[in-house]
Amino acid sequence: MFKPTAFKRILFFLSFDVVLSFFTLVLSYNLRFNFQIEHRYFEHFLLIFFVITTLKIFYINFFRLYNVAWRFFSLYEAKKLLYAHFLTYGSFVFIYYIFQDSFNPFPRSVIIIDMFLSILFIGLLRVSKRFILENGVISNETMKKTLIIGANSMTQTFLKESTNYYVETIVDDSKMVVDSYLSHVRVKHLNDIEKIIKKSDIKSVIITKDFTTSQLNKIYQRVNKAGVTDIKVLYVSNKSLDLKDLSVEDLLARKPKDLDKEKIQSLIENKIILVTGAGGSIGSEISRQCIKYGAKKLIVLDNSEFNLYTICEELPQAIPVMQNVLNVEDLDKTFKLYKPDIVIHAAAYKHVPLVEANISEAINNNVLGTKNIIDVAIKYGVKKFVLISTDKAVRPTNVMGTTKRICELYAQNSNGLGTEIVAVRFGNVLGSSGSVIPKFKKQIENGQNITVTHPDITRYFMLIPEACELVLQAGAIGKGGEIFILDMGEPIKIVDLAKKMIELSGRDDTKIVFSGLRAGEKLYEELLIDESNADTQYESITVAKPTFYDLRKLNEDIAKLVNSKDKLKLLKTIVPEFDHRLNSSS
Repeated sequence: MFKPTAFKRILFFLSFDVVLSFFTLVLSYNLRFNFQIEHRYFEHFLLIFFVITTLKIFYINFFRLYNVAWRFFSLYEAKKLLYAHFLTYGSFVFIYYIFQDSFNPFPRSVIIIDMFLSILFIGLLRVSKRFILENGVISNETMKKTLIIGANSMTQTFLKESTNYYVETIVDDSKMVVDSYLSHVRVKHLNDIEKIIKKSDIKSVIITKDFTTSQLNKIYQRVNKAGVTDIKVLYVSNKSLDLKDLSVEDLLARKPKDLDKEKIQSLIENKIILVTGAGGSIGSEISRQCIKYGAKKLIVLDNSEFNLYTICEELPQAIPVMQNVLNVEDLDKTFKLYKPDIVIHAAAYKHVPLVEANISEAINNNVLGTKNIIDVAIKYGVKKFVLISTDKAVRPTNVMGTTKRICELYAQNSNGLGTEIVAVRFGNVLGSSGSVIPKFKKQIENGQNITVTHPDITRYFMLIPEACELVLQAGAIGKGGEIFILDMGEPIKIVDLAKKMIELSGRDDTKIVFSGLRAGEKLYEELLIDESNADTQYESITVAKPTFYDLRKLNEDIAKLVNSKDKLKLLKTIVPEFDHRLNSSS
């Protein structure tokens, strides 16, 4: 009940502004008539009070003074309060001369007296808490002592609107702002962060500046070492500021520097796009990007009713198609009806252990489903086809990776039949369904130990939005036949990821338990077998060497694979580098 909120702050100031306005107007009358007022002058008092107070509240709100936290009312806000009063009483004079008969008898000198009294009392109310805090009359123990990293406009807005944090100091790495003041809070150098935290007994850190991933990791390590675990990031959400806990995704984000949004827009804008697997982690983000970059029409195709419902609730302009990629007749009708310009194929079974336990279903869905989509796309003259592939297709040790490698082979060798077909290969995306990060988060929340398969296991990681934008960028530059590889940065040890997530959670009771490698799992993933065949104009995107496989022979081999009882043997025939691993040893 007593927890401060923005709504309570507005209600508090609004109430006091009304009360003080009533008080100053009464006092103005009394001062004007030396405390001996004839009754007739009070005849229209309530009307005058209502008009002045309504105007005052309107202009104070117009200058957003109700959004300023009590303790951060500064000279800048005082100036806006003056403007609000000048406009209030100027407007009242204008109204008075238009409707004189409604106000008279009214002593006009009261307007001047009331304006100065209102500025004085309403101004004193707003600076009172700051005066009390800065002079040590009351303490700030009810609010967290906070250090802000980053001196910028976001910080200034946060200082004015925050109610739960007492900002002790701001730090920044720019010499332009160090030793200056922001809303009367001193800005110090980032290099002194540990000393400031310990000296001021800082309990919370808020990051408002956009740092590189490397810089952010160093800041996190220094803050964490200094004993602060409550670390938050200030960001813009729906045009307003919001706070979120610093996450492992923030610390692992790649943030590619050569993202070419114009190139992506040239691929998507005013095109009819069909996305398969549109309700999944990758497919749903691809769909969002298509809307963002101006697709003329977006068809979202998925076999899962719930996934399709979810993405359509988020993107109501999308056209839902609930179909299975194995049903060629249904696909044929969809392509004939909507005539897509571009197809992005994200539908696949991707979870390695589940695929190992359901090999036939995985081959049907991944290999035959991809073949169906490519064949129908070529039949209906789709201009460009983008296949989402994976680093597990390189020297595959599991069925999932092998099926995706066959998809790459079919895509690459089907090119040239009227549709530009490209594949894009990348590693794990942060936060996708079934990935380690959501799994670890759930284990930590449930008070369980984190299970890691092996102390040396490593993986590449990238944020889903960044990966999807690079997929579209690769699709835009592709001419057909390429397998593009996204730069995933350096591989990360899963055990280090687990340790970092435990640190961020503040749960000292969480341990790491090694469970052994699962069937089909290998210690590290690769994005290339050999060196890439060619660079592109973008550092984040390279091209793998092409692999020729006679298309007629590949079609025959896929047909044999689907109908064979010994599917593992035929997988090995099509992908000779397939090294199937069944046990928990590396």
